Amino acid sequence: MRKKTDNNLDKEVKEAQLFQNRRQFLSSLSIGIGSIALGSLLIPDLFSSKPGSQEAFERALPHFAPKAKRVIYLFQSGGVSQLESFDHKPKLREMIGQDLPESIRGGQRLTGMTAGQATFPLVGSYFDFAQHGQSRAWVSSLFPHMAKIVDDLCIIKSMHTDAINHDPAITFFQTGSQQGSRASMGAWLSYGLGSENQNLPGFCVLVSKGRGNGQGVYSKLWTNGFLDSVHQGVQFMGGPDPVLYLNNPEGTDKMSRRKLLDKLAELNSMQFETFKDPEITAKVQQYEMAYRMQTSVPEVTDLSKEPDHIIKMYGPECLVPGTYAANCLLARKLSENGVRFVQLYHQGWDQHGGLPNEMAMQAKDVDQASAALVSDLKQRGLLDETLVIWGGEFGRTNYCQGGLTVDNYGRDHHPRCFSVWMAGGGIKPGMVYGETDELGYNIVKNPVHVHDFHATILHTLGLDHEKLTYKHLGRRYRLTDVAGNVVKDILA
Repeated sequence: MRKKTDNNLDKEVKEAQLFQNRRQFLSSLSIGIGSIALGSLLIPDLFSSKPGSQEAFERALPHFAPKAKRVIYLFQSGGVSQLESFDHKPKLREMIGQDLPESIRGGQRLTGMTAGQATFPLVGSYFDFAQHGQSRAWVSSLFPHMAKIVDDLCIIKSMHTDAINHDPAITFFQTGSQQGSRASMGAWLSYGLGSENQNLPGFCVLVSKGRGNGQGVYSKLWTNGFLDSVHQGVQFMGGPDPVLYLNNPEGTDKMSRRKLLDKLAELNSMQFETFKDPEITAKVQQYEMAYRMQTSVPEVTDLSKEPDHIIKMYGPECLVPGTYAANCLLARKLSENGVRFVQLYHQGWDQHGGLPNEMAMQAKDVDQASAALVSDLKQRGLLDETLVIWGGEFGRTNYCQGGLTVDNYGRDHHPRCFSVWMAGGGIKPGMVYGETDELGYNIVKNPVHVHDFHATILHTLGLDHEKLTYKHLGRRYRLTDVAGNVVKDILA
């Protein structure tokens, strides 16, 4: 059966060779140099002479000396309340139940969930805050492990965004646009910097779900968009098959798979010469990556060999595939093995009601493992070259949604100000940046927009956000669209 399949492939190759007519031949001659260069860029091993390697090399060079080599983004999907995490507002406790002054609100648009409320009663955090570290940063009692590492963190309290609902807000953070057709941040980094490991993708995605109210995350968040499909994020799953369809089908061994891929590469190289479609060669490159991943993925996803002190650091849940803790540990392993961008999504932060109880559960899910990841990278000497990011798509309102009691309340979406933190990779440690007003509703110092945030991340990686562009449909696109300024004050 296998011999018959090989014969069929040989026949298809010969037929493809005969397919080129005189016009196609002359056409290929006229643009042959460009096609060869593109082919070598997309599939380095497709052409033995490797023409075009200079172009690939130049594109992989950063615009200036980078501080970070890779990124781990711990995205807290749903909108973490800054008022119960890093933005301490004791005034809200004093004013509990009082209506939000219109002078503070300033006519800001609200979601349909609270726009119809007759009043907007202020509510302070149910949880206490304390100052920690030499930085004296305020941290909620919900995050005791993060509190211990505040001197490694740069807490930004003045983030703001344009979107007020989950899907466009998450999409905006991941792609620089509220519409879902643009390339994601990880795809941009794969495109701009390439991969450090030929046996693993440059962009990997991990998804976990907490015990709170979860908002869905979709594959459009890690899409390549208009970039070549080789830059698409690869999702790793919990369970025995961490990457779907990676293993050989039943009855197929490694040798036969190798022969199949060689024949496919031969066919596709001829198709590329005929049609000049870069997706043809990109597809072969994906096949080759999957083949190499068959060996590398089982090793990198095996967490059972981690020493006891590491398991204790991340917590026992790190041995349960698919949990946030397990994904944090896996993110460290992927990162130290050269994956350029590791994206974690943790769902469950959308507390419109029952916030004290739900947020306490969410915080318990992520606090220890998030702090452990930073500490683990630091003790391995990897934190200086790895940028770690923690935060969601927007914040929460300082007023209550629905019924209000001292120990039970909810908060609506709030795009005007919220908190995130960054660590390592060219960012100043032990720093609190930006301020909000005494009611935690508006930014009063050092605002940081999403585009500024993206520009700063790219800067740490040696990339000028205005120069990292891709021409599509007659326009040059970039992650920061037509805006964005590097936040130089937080750069180390």
